[in-house]
Amino acid sequence: MSYPLVYELNTRCWLRELSQREGKSIRLGSVPAGEIAHWKERGFSHVWLMGVWEVGERTRADSLASAALRSAAQEVLPDLREQDLAGSPYAPAGYRVARELGGEAGLKKFRGQLHAQGLALMLDFVPNHVGLDHPWVAEHPEWFVHRATPAPETFRVVAGTRELWLAHGKDPNFPAWSDTVQLDYRRPETRAAMIDALANLAARCDAVRCDMAMLLLNAVFLENWKDFALSEPPEATEFWDRAIRTVKEARPDVLFLAEAYWDLEEALLALGFDFAYDKQLYDCLVARDYEAAQRRLRSRSPAFISRSAHFLENHDEPRIASLLSPTEHRAAALLTLGLPGLRLVHEGQLIGARLRVPVQLARRPLEPVQPEIETLYEHLLAALAGSAVGRGEGRVLAPRAAWADNQTWQSFVVIQWAAEPPAFDLVVVNLAPHRGQCYVSLETPDLAQFNWRMEDVLGEERYERYGDDLANQGLYLDVPAHAAQLFRFRPL
Repeated sequence: MSYPLVYELNTRCWLRELSQREGKSIRLGSVPAGEIAHWKERGFSHVWLMGVWEVGERTRADSLASAALRSAAQEVLPDLREQDLAGSPYAPAGYRVARELGGEAGLKKFRGQLHAQGLALMLDFVPNHVGLDHPWVAEHPEWFVHRATPAPETFRVVAGTRELWLAHGKDPNFPAWSDTVQLDYRRPETRAAMIDALANLAARCDAVRCDMAMLLLNAVFLENWKDFALSEPPEATEFWDRAIRTVKEARPDVLFLAEAYWDLEEALLALGFDFAYDKQLYDCLVARDYEAAQRRLRSRSPAFISRSAHFLENHDEPRIASLLSPTEHRAAALLTLGLPGLRLVHEGQLIGARLRVPVQLARRPLEPVQPEIETLYEHLLAALAGSAVGRGEGRVLAPRAAWADNQTWQSFVVIQWAAEPPAFDLVVVNLAPHRGQCYVSLETPDLAQFNWRMEDVLGEERYERYGDDLANQGLYLDVPAHAAQLFRFRPL
């Protein structure tokens, strides 16, 4: 099996900077071939174009009117101009590629360029809500959560002779998103329209990242909108089950990624998603709770880990270089890139960018490259590309104490990969800020039949080990703080 390695681009900012670099206007239909070849050389399998959908004027006006957003934007862009606030791509006016980015024709050409290099295209689906400018707001207001009287976080529309108050989209733990309108998934007509929209979107890409996917689960949705009564019984089936099956009947190769929180990942995977965010592992890493990170990986099934999306940052999270030191960063990067499952890398992560840019911005500051971080990823991605990591069979092993009263084993994560037996590769990470020791039993049927050469392709260590010792005692590891090692095991 081959696991995806996804590169997320902030499409608006990336094209702007690419145009400046090339000295001419670059849109999706005119991206230089070298740009795409570079992604292929780095080992990426998918490119996620974040922020391609059309944003309407009402949505943009909401961004311009937000004092909180202006303040956040000015923190990263002190010379903020009005034209820099383009509105949120997660409040779409429809699933049409914005004309200023190249439109549908540009997207089609860009996808063709990706395919020519063996890469695939990922796009966003925003299922929970639409933007204020979406035509359904005027044409089908009944498809949205609404009531006949005013309520907090609603706005007024007139539908024929009726006055309705439509709800803004929301996550129940936060204030509503005032630039959005909440779709009502209790209604069969809403579901049918959104399945059509999803099928149309999926026909133009190879993978779909579904924003806040857990909000559509029946139990979550009904609880979130219980104060907005519905006259008829709500739909009883789960939306995602039917939606994903419908798309995959026509396009079985389309990959579905769920943005997921609240420990609802397994529920979404059971409904047909190929992968789901593992936010809890991310939280352990940035909190430096390394024992919890190991427990997380050891307590979940191999099937769950291999269907999780592992990341150190994305457009919703702070830049990892602003949170972890370079040595911590290196260990965490190897862990997330060395696990079975979908691996996600965010544009700017590879050079140590530190500023999180609000998605409403069409311009961002040019940050200096951090040479140590850039070199880290150059070496790491090159080593991974030449290894079994991400292809074949990967499994998280169980470290154990090297001797009584030595608890340092609890900060190790060890992952074994085999693609061309009997050879195999071993990812070794010590997350702790101190030296650590452990034993780990290798899961290789032919282990005792050979003696082995083990070579760290990320460092200088070279060893030879007797197969009988490895089979009987396990592999002894004694590594420095924040160690990040990739051992290649070959029979002698």
